[in-house]
Amino acid sequence: MKKCGIMHRELSAVIAGMGHGDKLMVCGSAFPIPPGAIRIELALEPGLPAFMDVVRIICKELLVERIIIAEETRETSPHRFKELVSYFEGVNIQIVPQSSLKEHAITAKACVRTGECTPFSNVVLVSGVIF
Repeated sequence: MKKCGIMHRELSAVIAGMGHGDKLMVCGSAFPIPPGAIRIELALEPGLPAFMDVVRIICKELLVERIIIAEETRETSPHRFKELVSYFEGVNIQIVPQSSLKEHAITAKACVRTGECTPFSNVVLVSGVIF
């Protein structure tokens, strides 16, 4: 039995398999995950698990060099936008239209769906290197 770290088998495997520049999408419950994308379903009920809890846990194992956030997050959910910018202080932050964020989801290694119900609680995590 795994002793520590992410216990979810599929999520752990995706993170372990990521290389420099690979993308992992973490999204709220309403995000339209593209057909054919690897979907890692974590949503249990509205609000659980919370988006930022999932982001924080993933970032314990994934070195993130850049994040991509939708402009609409800043406009519609300013608290969530500030929370992401604060958490990823020192990381390159790219802000794009929601339509572009959806395109990034197509090329992500996986889309991790949380139970989050805050509008535009979506982020693309771009993997860095540890050396």
